[in-house]
Amino acid sequence: MSTLKDNIAKMIRHLPEDSTLEDIQYHLYVLEKIRKGQESIKDGKGISNEEAKVRLSKWI
Repeated sequence: MSTLKDNIAKMIRHLPEDSTLEDIQYHLYVLEKIRKGQESIKDGKGISNEEAKVRLSKWI
């Protein structure tokens, strides 16, 4: 299993050479949101695909 440090290093390696500090901050923000979402799912706090479709159908 990859560590947080490994994930961040991989992310930085894949960013374009001309990335700004703001670009890096944004990608770190996205990685953290994904991590929190995965943690929530592991804790049983997620919703099913069917429920997600119902919720999204109200917006789309």
